[in-house]
Amino acid sequence: MSQHRQPPRTVRRRPVRLAVPGLGLALLLSGCTAVAAPAQDDATGAADQATAAAEPSPEPAAFPLTIDNCGVPVTVDAAPQRVVTIKSSATEMLLALGVGDRIVGTGFPDGPVPEEYADAAADLPLLSDRVPAAEVVLQAEPDLVYAGWESNLTAEGAGDRATLAGLGVATYVAPSACKDPAYQPDHLTFDEVFDEIGEVAALLGVPEAATELVAEQQAALDALAPDDSGRTALWYSSGTDVPYVGAGIGAPQMIMSAVGLTNIAEGVADTWASFSWEQVAQDDPDVIVLVDAAWNTAEQKKELLATNPATANLTAVRAERYLVVPFAASEAGVRNVPAALDLAEQLAALDVTG
Repeated sequence: MSQHRQPPRTVRRRPVRLAVPGLGLALLLSGCTAVAAPAQDDATGAADQATAAAEPSPEPAAFPLTIDNCGVPVTVDAAPQRVVTIKSSATEMLLALGVGDRIVGTGFPDGPVPEEYADAAADLPLLSDRVPAAEVVLQAEPDLVYAGWESNLTAEGAGDRATLAGLGVATYVAPSACKDPAYQPDHLTFDEVFDEIGEVAALLGVPEAATELVAEQQAALDALAPDDSGRTALWYSSGTDVPYVGAGIGAPQMIMSAVGLTNIAEGVADTWASFSWEQVAQDDPDVIVLVDAAWNTAEQKKELLATNPATANLTAVRAERYLVVPFAASEAGVRNVPAALDLAEQLAALDVTG
């Protein structure tokens, strides 16, 4: 058998988006080249050429495929069939693309999956409540590890990317989580979230699933009417003495902008950042978005805010103007659009007069 194979195609980090969701990525992957048909003199030949022109040419195989991921080249010779996902955003991406049956292990879940994925997720093997150790990951025999954070893929975590690659295991990190300034989004946009959906679908060999999912989410986003009252908000994720908040360039900022809220931490050039209660008190936000996580629930945050002298007199605390978002929806992924719709409904139901 011949050992020759076509060279890997490379998907760059920020493909050009076209009007049809997923089409830009499909064209980028296909690398189509026009080939001249041999000249034919008879009528039959002319008819054959006309028929051929009317029919789409078969697309070349999508694999081998190379993706530039946070500055790391990731090459797969075929669509991965055994995937370990770390963080809910990664797990839910595969479920949303209809390939949850390829998940051979999960780690670091941030909460229950959305109801529509519950059946598909019921029997997923949980490797660890936090980042699984490299030896645990390798016992699952994955051909791909898909992580929500770059920090998940270290020697102390699920395994160093170079080491895993040397063992034949590809790795992929959510592009929104890239920490290298050359790769980190300046300000995360829904287009970039949709690009990740398309890139993961290409990696898994199911581009049509991305086209359908992105079209559905784009339509929902287009129908969202942002609040126009100019309300300010704090996105409170965790922390007691020092609050850890959604800052100015990540998913929280993107979602609040879509809803029509002004983030009081918008000027902080990070995805998440330490803030200060003194600054929160000075800004006195109209509403507070509470991130609900198993290890730090929204109810726990409400109690802290009501009893902390630095926050007890905040307008939003006294009036209990709270919006709640699941932790898994606060990171870039397939839950961002539904989260924006849900927060918009919650905001509309609040009494934010006065």
